[in-house]
Amino acid sequence: MQYTATYQSPLGAITLAADGEALTGLWFEGQKYYALYLDKEHEEKDLPVFQQAREWLNVYFSGRSPDFTPPLHFTGSAFQNEVWAILAAIPYGRTRTYGDIAQELAQKRGLPRMSAQAVGGAVGKNEISIIVPCHRVIGSNGSLTGYAGGISKKIALLKLEGAFKEEYFVPKYSTAP
Repeated sequence: MQYTATYQSPLGAITLAADGEALTGLWFEGQKYYALYLDKEHEEKDLPVFQQAREWLNVYFSGRSPDFTPPLHFTGSAFQNEVWAILAAIPYGRTRTYGDIAQELAQKRGLPRMSAQAVGGAVGKNEISIIVPCHRVIGSNGSLTGYAGGISKKIALLKLEGAFKEEYFVPKYSTAP
């Protein structure tokens, strides 16, 4: 059984999901892939993990890097989970490119290369946004693409962290809503 709760952020309502012990989802309402892996049958219930997630979000939206992480449970494919674990390790206020992540995965697997587009697909379906910071991933040329929560939210989150750079830009044909 999965459970849900809500959080009112400065950027809009957020839905939280958990399996009872760990966070399994965090989405801005209406975002692309909203609640993709959420069980159809779920119950709204306040749980300790939701209290931890709210505290984490309160610290984060105050402009500080939280010094703890609520328990997380990734529910994607093995490849997605591997990409999401890399996302979770991107430090507050820093960015990485899709290509960097693809190269790291290729090295881990002993491959000469890996597709940055495949990484982008996994990043875009990240189920626990903000805490697993997919907004910190940018194109190798500084393009801001692929944020399921919306490009304006990606920019706002990067600015909140002091990670936004003037050379970043929104491409004419973005994959982000």
